[in-house]
Amino acid sequence: MEVASQNNDHLSKRWNHLRKILERSGPFCHPNFAASSETLEFLLNTCKILVIGAGGLGCELLKDLALMGVRDIHVIDMDTIELSNLNRQFLFRRTDIGKSKAQCAAAFISARVPGCVVTPHFCKIQDFDSAFYRQFHIIVCGLDSIVARRWINGMLISMLEYEEDGSVDETSIIPLIDGGTEGFKGNARVILPGMTACIDCTLDLFPPQVNYPLCTIANTPRLPEHCIEYVKIIQWPKETPFGVDVALDGDDPQHVSWVYEKAQERANSFNITGLSYRLVQGVLKNIIPAVASTNAVIAAACATEVFKIASSCCEPLNNYMVFNDVDGIYTYTYEAEKRSDCLACSQVPRPVEIKDPNGMTLQDLIQLLCENPEFQMKSPGLTAVLEGKNKTLYMGTVKSIEEATKGNLTLSLSELGLKDGQEIMVADITTPNTILIKLKFQPNEVEMS
Repeated sequence: MEVASQNNDHLSKRWNHLRKILERSGPFCHPNFAASSETLEFLLNTCKILVIGAGGLGCELLKDLALMGVRDIHVIDMDTIELSNLNRQFLFRRTDIGKSKAQCAAAFISARVPGCVVTPHFCKIQDFDSAFYRQFHIIVCGLDSIVARRWINGMLISMLEYEEDGSVDETSIIPLIDGGTEGFKGNARVILPGMTACIDCTLDLFPPQVNYPLCTIANTPRLPEHCIEYVKIIQWPKETPFGVDVALDGDDPQHVSWVYEKAQERANSFNITGLSYRLVQGVLKNIIPAVASTNAVIAAACATEVFKIASSCCEPLNNYMVFNDVDGIYTYTYEAEKRSDCLACSQVPRPVEIKDPNGMTLQDLIQLLCENPEFQMKSPGLTAVLEGKNKTLYMGTVKSIEEATKGNLTLSLSELGLKDGQEIMVADITTPNTILIKLKFQPNEVEMS
C-alpha cells in the first residue's frame, strides 16, 4: 500500500506543469476552453495519436509526445536502421542496425517513459484502410516523402462526412499535423481536412524532383551528379554486377561502392571533381543532409500543436510556419489558402489546358501530369468514358493492362476520341482516391491579315 501511495504521489507531481495550463484559464486561452482536470485525464488516458515516420523527425516527435503526457501512441515506418541514422535519430543504437525503426523506437520510448505505450507498425501507410486511421484523434507526419504525405492527406479527406447542406461534419475531421525539414530549414503546418488548405492545395510549394536530361548524362556530363546518374541509369542495367534480377539498392553498401567506383572512373575521364561516397548515396536515394537541431525545433512545434488541439487550451497554428536558422534564426507564419480547384479536397475536376489536341499525344499528357508542379504525379493511369463506355487509356502499374494500352501512348488526344471538356479519371500512387481532370482545348490562334 505504501509503495502504491508513493507511485500515485509521483504521478500527481509529474504533471504539475500541465495542470498549470489545463486547470486554470488565461488571456491566451482558446475561446471554447474551460479549465478542468478532465482535460488532463483525457490526454493521459484517452487521447490516441498516430506518428507516421520514425526517422529524424519521428524520433523527436515520439519523445516529445510521450513526455507531454500522451500515453497511447502508434508509429508507422517501413524503413530499417542504418549506421548513418545514428548521428541524429537518437532512439537507436549501433546494435539496432538492420532492425525496424518503428519497432526499436517504440521499444525505447515504452521502456524509458513510464506509463506510455507505443505500438509499432513495420509497414507502409498504404497497408492500412480507413478503419485503422479512424481510431486516432490526431495524426502527425514526420515524413521525407511527398508521395506519402499526399496519400495520407487523400485518405483523411476520403474519410470526411458531409451534412445535408454540403458542409463538412466536423466530428469526422481528423487533424493532420505535418512537419518537414531540409538541412537548416523546416516547416510545421496544421491541416483540418475539408476546412483548411490541404497538402495538395499547396503542392506547388514542393519543388519537382530534379531529373537530368539523358543526353547530358550520356554525352556532356558537367557535374558529379551526372556521372552518378549515368552509372545508375545506363551502366547498372547493362553490366548487372550483382545479377540480372538484382535492383540497385541505395541502402546496400556493396551497391553504393560499385556505383561510386564506376562514377569516379567516368568523372576522371571528363575531369569532373567533387564526387564522394556520401554524394553517391544522396543521389541514389534522393536525400538531403539532415540537421539534428532543425529536427528538434520542428518536432517541438508539431508536438505543441498536437497539445493545443487535444486540449483546446490555445488557438492552433493558422496554419503554416516556416523556420530557417542558416544565418541567425528566422520564423514566419502565414495562412495557406484552400484552393477551390484542389485535386484532393475540392471535389471538382481540375482543368488541364491543351494547346494542340491534334499534336499532343497521350504520352505528352502523362508527362505533363508528372512534371507540372501542380500535379507532380509518379505513374498516372488514365480512364475516360468514350461513347458511353468506360475505357482505360493507359495504366502502367498492371503489366497486362500496360501491354494492352501502351499503343495509345503515341496517339494524339484527338485520335483517341478525347474532346474539349472531356473528363478523365486519374489513378496514381500519390493518392488513395481517383481524381478527375477536365481537358480544356485552347482555341486555335487565327492570324489576322
